[in-house]
Amino acid sequence: MTCASQFRWISAARSDVGRIREHNEDACLQQPERACWVVADGMGGHAVGDLASGLIVDALSRLSTPNSIARYLADARKRLLTVNQRLRDEAARRQVSVIGSTVVALLACDGYCGYLWAGDSRLYLYRQGHLRQLTRDHSQVEELKALGHLTEEEAINHPAQHLITRAVGATAQLELDANTMAIADGDMFLLCSDGLSNELSAQEMQAALTVADCHAACEALIEAALARGGRDNITAVVVRAEDAYAADKTLLNPAP
Repeated sequence: MTCASQFRWISAARSDVGRIREHNEDACLQQPERACWVVADGMGGHAVGDLASGLIVDALSRLSTPNSIARYLADARKRLLTVNQRLRDEAARRQVSVIGSTVVALLACDGYCGYLWAGDSRLYLYRQGHLRQLTRDHSQVEELKALGHLTEEEAINHPAQHLITRAVGATAQLELDANTMAIADGDMFLLCSDGLSNELSAQEMQAALTVADCHAACEALIEAALARGGRDNITAVVVRAEDAYAADKTLLNPAP
């Protein structure tokens, strides 16, 4: 038995090399027909980060057809653990310290979505006019904030801003955080690499999502990050859930 959902999924994705980097180590996946979306950011400054992000996207593009959100997440976790070991083996073969990538994945089944992540690629939810960050960065700055040693303002330009504490391929034992939530009609999700979230404020991201058009929102977000300097690779995936059977849908009934 597979997921039977009343939701229709619409999405758009764009990845840009930015204005400074010569090579794009980001990768993304959008499969609205399978309710699967992914952003992976190859670790900048390390060997072949694009290999790492590409392997993640390839592995998650092959997820089994789910029959529950729990099984969907379990399959994703299993495949990422396999990629983690493959990247560890490849780093050893090439005699480099690490080949790694962040990951954030959004999956949906029935009336629920699940998400899992490692690193500082993020997932946001835009619901009823409010934007909320669903993931918490695995980074040194986030740890300092949690301990009360940094304010939000101090964290923005902190020297450790780009130091992450988790990534696929970084350590022998991959730690992934995960969560689930119920979906509501009109929910919009934004998956992005830090090339976007480091350039734009939450208010600016929210403003782009108010149009309720995935393609327009995606383009606006990338162009805004490029206008700010595009100092890193920039990737955005925008997703919208539409419930055709929602009771408050406005219907057109033209006069005969």
